[in-house]
Amino acid sequence: MIRYGLACLAVLGAGDTWAHGGFAETHSFTPRRGHPEQQWMGFTQGALVSRDGGERWRWVCAEAMGYGGWMPERFVWRADGALLAATGTALISSRDEGCTWSTASDFGEAWVTGLAAHPTDDAVLYLSTGRPGTTNALHRSEDGGRTWRPTALRREAVFSDVRVAPSAPRRLYVSGAVGYAPYVFRSDDAGETWREWPLALEGAYDAKLLAVSPVRPDVLWVRVSLLGPAGMPRHVVLRSDDGGQTFGSVLDPDDLLVNMEVSQDGRTAWVATYNHVYRGGEGGAFTRLALPAGNACVAHVAGALYACGSTWANDWELARSADEGTTWTPLLSLRELRGVHECPAGTPVRDLCSARWPQLAEQLGVTSPTPGPGDAGTPPDAGSPPPVKSGGCGSPPGSERQTPWVLLGCLSCLALSGRRRRAPT
Repeated sequence: MIRYGLACLAVLGAGDTWAHGGFAETHSFTPRRGHPEQQWMGFTQGALVSRDGGERWRWVCAEAMGYGGWMPERFVWRADGALLAATGTALISSRDEGCTWSTASDFGEAWVTGLAAHPTDDAVLYLSTGRPGTTNALHRSEDGGRTWRPTALRREAVFSDVRVAPSAPRRLYVSGAVGYAPYVFRSDDAGETWREWPLALEGAYDAKLLAVSPVRPDVLWVRVSLLGPAGMPRHVVLRSDDGGQTFGSVLDPDDLLVNMEVSQDGRTAWVATYNHVYRGGEGGAFTRLALPAGNACVAHVAGALYACGSTWANDWELARSADEGTTWTPLLSLRELRGVHECPAGTPVRDLCSARWPQLAEQLGVTSPTPGPGDAGTPPDAGSPPPVKSGGCGSPPGSERQTPWVLLGCLSCLALSGRRRRAPT
C-alpha cells in the first residue's frame, strides 16, 4: 500500500487523537501584509505562526482560537497585526497577533462563508454570509473588521465567497446559489449595484470563487461541484473572460480542490487539490506538477510560489519554488515545530495550548532543537491535557450545513488511496 493510503488508515484509526479535522496537515499560507517575514498557516489542529521568515514555527491550538469543529478556510493578516478568518460558520479575529481570539456577533444567525481584503486599503474588508433558509448578504468593513454594514447585495441566496479584483478594486465578485442553481454576482461600484448570471453547467452545484486575474478584472475562475462515480463529489474549474457572464471548463481533476493562485502578471495560474498542484499558462491547459504529492495548497507571494505538502508523504509541510513549481525548497516539517506561540501569561494561547502541546509533539514526533534567539519564552508544560472527544472522520456539531471538511477529506482519501501512485520523493 502506498504511503498516503497508510496515512488514511492512520486518520481512521486515530480515535480521540485529533479533535479538529483528523490527520495533522496544513491547508493555507498567509503572510502579514507589509511584513512578509511574519507568516501564518492554517492547520487541522489550529494554526502555525512564524515571525522570522519561516525559520521557526510555533503552534496555536484550535481551542484557543475558539472555532469549534469548522476549520477556517481563509485568513487575512492585516498590516496592523490583526488576524481575521472566516470559518464557514463565524468570523473570528485576533487583535494581538494570534494570542487572544474573539467571535463577531454582527451577523446574527447567518454563517460567515467568505472573506476578502481590499488590494491597497488595509482597512477595507468584504465578508459574505450563506446560511440556507435565511436572508444573506455581502458586508463591508472600513475599519479593519471591527464593524460591518451590509451592501446592496442582500437576498435569500446562499453566498459562498467573495473576491475583489486586484487591478480594479471597485469590481467585486460573489459566488453562491439561488435555490440549487449556482450563480456569480458582480458589482462595478464597490457593492452599490449588482448584476448576476447563472452558471449553465448541467448538474453543477456549490459554486465557489477561486481567483480574479491581478491584471484583467474580467478574468476570473470559479470552482463548481458535480457528482462523480458512486455519488462522490468532484470539482471542476471554470474560467470566465467576460466578467462572469459566460464560463468554460479549464480543469477537471480526479480530486477535490483546495485553492487557486495567479501570478502577478496574470500569465500563470496554479490550482491545488487535496493531493497535487496543477499549473497552467494564460488561457492554456493545466498540467500536474511532480510535487507536492499530498496535502496541497498554493500561495504566490512576491514572485515566489509556496505550497503545502505532507510531512508524511513529502517529508515537508511547506516549500517554496522560484521556478513556478518545477522544483521546491523545503521550509518546514511538522517534526520541526518549536512549541506553542509565544504569548503573554493569561492569554488563551498560553494557557490552553501549553497544556495540549506535549500530546501533539509526541504524536507528530517533534524533535527538540537547541533553543535559538527568541526561543527562550516557550510556555512551560501545564500538565497532561484532558481527554479530547473524538473528531476523526465523524461529523462535528453544525454539520447540517454541508458535508464537513474533514469527512470530505477522509472520503476522498479513502477513494484515492487505492488508485494513486506517488511521484518519487
